[in-house]
Amino acid sequence: TMECYTEEKANKIKADYEKRLREMNRDLQKLQAAQKEHARLLKNQSRYERELKKLQAEVAEMKKAKVALMKQMREEQQRRRLVETKRNREIAQLKKEQRRQEFQIRALESQKRQQEMVLRRKTQEVSALRRLAKPMSERVAGRAGLKPAMLDSGAEVSASTTSSEAESGARSVSSIVRQWNRKINHFLGDHPAPTVNGTRPARKKFQKKGASQSFSKAARLKWQSLERRIIDIVMQRMTIVNLEADMERLIKKREELFLLQEALRRKRERLQAESPEEEKGLQELAEEIEVLAANIDYINDSITDCQATIVQLEETKEELDSTDTSVVISSCSLAEARLLLDNFLKASIDKGLQVAQKEAQIRLLEGRLRQTDMAGSSQNHLLLDALREKAEAHPELQALIYNVQQENGYASTDEEISEFSEGSFSQSFTMKGSTSHDDFKFKGEPKLSAQMKAVSAECLGPPLDISTKNITKSLASLVEIKEDGVGFSIRDPYYRDKVSRTVSLPTRGSTFPRQSRGTETSPLTRRKSYDRGQPIRSTDVGFTPPSSPPTRPRNDRNVFSRLTSNQSQGSALDKGIISPVGGAKGARTAPLQCVSMAEGHTKPILCLDATDELLFTGSKDRSCKMWNLVTGQEIAALKGHPNNVVSIKYCSHSGLVFSVSTSYIKVWDIRDSAKCIRTLTSSGQVISGDACAATSTRAITSAQGEHQINQIALSPSGTMLYAASGNAVRIWELSRFQPIGKLTGHIGPVMCLTVTQTASQHDLVVTGSKDHYVKMFELGDCVTGTIGPTHNFEPPHYDGIECLSIQGDILFSGSRDNGIKKWDLDQQELIQQIPNAHKDWVCALAFVPGRPMLLSACRAGVIKVWNVDNFTPIGEIKGHDSPINAICTNAKHIFTASSDCRVKLWNYVPGLTPCLPRRVLAIKGRATTLP
Repeated sequence: TMECYTEEKANKIKADYEKRLREMNRDLQKLQAAQKEHARLLKNQSRYERELKKLQAEVAEMKKAKVALMKQMREEQQRRRLVETKRNREIAQLKKEQRRQEFQIRALESQKRQQEMVLRRKTQEVSALRRLAKPMSERVAGRAGLKPAMLDSGAEVSASTTSSEAESGARSVSSIVRQWNRKINHFLGDHPAPTVNGTRPARKKFQKKGASQSFSKAARLKWQSLERRIIDIVMQRMTIVNLEADMERLIKKREELFLLQEALRRKRERLQAESPEEEKGLQELAEEIEVLAANIDYINDSITDCQATIVQLEETKEELDSTDTSVVISSCSLAEARLLLDNFLKASIDKGLQVAQKEAQIRLLEGRLRQTDMAGSSQNHLLLDALREKAEAHPELQALIYNVQQENGYASTDEEISEFSEGSFSQSFTMKGSTSHDDFKFKGEPKLSAQMKAVSAECLGPPLDISTKNITKSLASLVEIKEDGVGFSIRDPYYRDKVSRTVSLPTRGSTFPRQSRGTETSPLTRRKSYDRGQPIRSTDVGFTPPSSPPTRPRNDRNVFSRLTSNQSQGSALDKGIISPVGGAKGARTAPLQCVSMAEGHTKPILCLDATDELLFTGSKDRSCKMWNLVTGQEIAALKGHPNNVVSIKYCSHSGLVFSVSTSYIKVWDIRDSAKCIRTLTSSGQVISGDACAATSTRAITSAQGEHQINQIALSPSGTMLYAASGNAVRIWELSRFQPIGKLTGHIGPVMCLTVTQTASQHDLVVTGSKDHYVKMFELGDCVTGTIGPTHNFEPPHYDGIECLSIQGDILFSGSRDNGIKKWDLDQQELIQQIPNAHKDWVCALAFVPGRPMLLSACRAGVIKVWNVDNFTPIGEIKGHDSPINAICTNAKHIFTASSDCRVKLWNYVPGLTPCLPRRVLAIKGRATTLP
């Protein structure tokens, strides 16, 4: 049993050992398989890592290549852009040079033609004088001996008159009469010379065949001589009459200014007596009196000039080849006198008919001119506005627009007008005609005379387009008073030269004798104040030639102004004027009445601000003007802006004026001779003095890191200035001229903003942006850092916001979507909206002073009046023919600034009551009312 037990135990241990051995073999096999798999995986992993490194190296190489290529592309693009800009500039320069050369060639050709004309005329005069001086041979005269010619009775009468002797110059009357009688005797061989006692012997009953022909030739010579003399006398008298009219107007104006000056002096004395401590008021009155004194001095100078010119014209004797009229008439026989009388009758009938026809033609042309002007102006503005929209993101396009404006003269429509314009040419020949309004139909186009072509070639410069050529041709026909027959033919070279010498046709360099003084006058002589009393030129009354060609630029944007403008820009010495305006046609039913108009800027006016006594305007001509609303005078011009002046504000608390151009805000101290004391930039820098003074040319792009400032606003307390630049509004503290914070939240450029005060005396700023949203920012006591909007007004407009206006708790917003929305600031919600309030962009909003009335103006020049309470239309009026860019008000007036370079002053007509007609000086626009 012991053995059995030991064997079983051994077997059991053996079996157990074998079992373990098998398990260990299995585990060994598994381990070996796992080791193989691990080795394989390690091998694969190293291979993958190699591939990964290889791929990463390739990617790095590709990135390097991409960076190098992008850099190369940028450099190439920049190089290409620079080359293209340079090429464009060179092309523009070459074009400009080519135009200049063409103009010089035309001017030289014109000069050559005129010289040839003068030479031809002189040759004719010399040959005529030789024929006159050379006596006929006895054989030709048909006489055996020539008796000395004696005076007849008529000649004796004329010889006794002193006026004949004075007019004839070097030759005495008796010698002229002897010459005429000799000439007649030469022509009429059968007629014996008159005897000493003045009686003629009886003629032969039967004359020779050629006698009647000779007789008619002598009469014709006398008629031509009289005709020439009449033209000379008429032209001289027209000039003198016009000078006298100018002098009367100046004397009246001087009397008005004297009365005004006396009234101001009395006011100053009263103020001195009552309250001598008010230095500011006394100083302002003294300045106004000084301005009036300067105007009176200028008018006195003008009167002296007129007197001197009249005296000189009276004293100056024309070097004419024509014979004195009394001498010619005295030497006429009865038959010749009848012939002359018959010719005079025919000529006067022809003249009357032609004057009536020319007046009708002038009316027709003026209507067509106004129509062309309006169409051209509106098209130019539409095109440029559309291009500017596209150009905001493309500086190259902006530069191109600027080049086109400069080269094609779009911006030069308001340049100084030349002497040839304002109808001085046509007016020289337009007599005082009938006031009838008959419309004559002209068949066939009038031809351009040679003199007119020469003047056109010299004065007009660049080639004209077809429509302008037609108008110029029609104008030229006014010069050709008579084309055939017996009338005064201006086509004759003699008359053409005579007219140009007497009336001083405005070819270059031909002016009146004492006019050279105009270049030496002081700046005050350029004022237009003395012109305020001058009535408008109506179409049915003729005018005599002006005393001297105009020396100041006109603001009327008409075809002739553009075509005949000089190469030079308008003079910097010109001063603006606020002139009264009468009620327009239909103004009795209009909600507003235009009472005055401020003129003086040479390009569109973009912004304005006003107090009860002062008006400030900013324009595309890169200047601001300051106007005295009491005297109607321009006080000062704030110049030196790098580009358009887009916003202007006056701070009554500090007496400072803030003007915005590109990325700069210029701060002017108008108490200290209108000097720029600081320049603020959109990035927050403060520069002492005028940082833009060195920029003489127009700046297209802003500096690095700067943005275009679109509008500024002052807090009601006058301590803060808010400037909208880029997508934010920068806040300036004016006591230290330091930037203290920013209003952010818009995703598009902030185009407009307005500021009011809350009940807790905090500033409430409302902004409008191109992102279509209106946002509100309520500022606390401590304003620092970046401030987000308190509220976003929903729903937004369909296009960019152009203007905002607040009255109490009501906010109005105007947009490029032609709509106006009315918002409640307390409830912060939309109350009412009018989607198509206007037919074009709503550009400006304001409130009628002292009334619950809203004013809105659009790009089409229409002003509408709305009831604030229920937002219903009250009326509308066509305020300007060009876009209205801004509206502001003071206690008395409403001011509208327009692209027609004018600011109009309006009065609100309560209840649309009929208004009394005033003296009309300028009529602009047609008034209508909404149903």
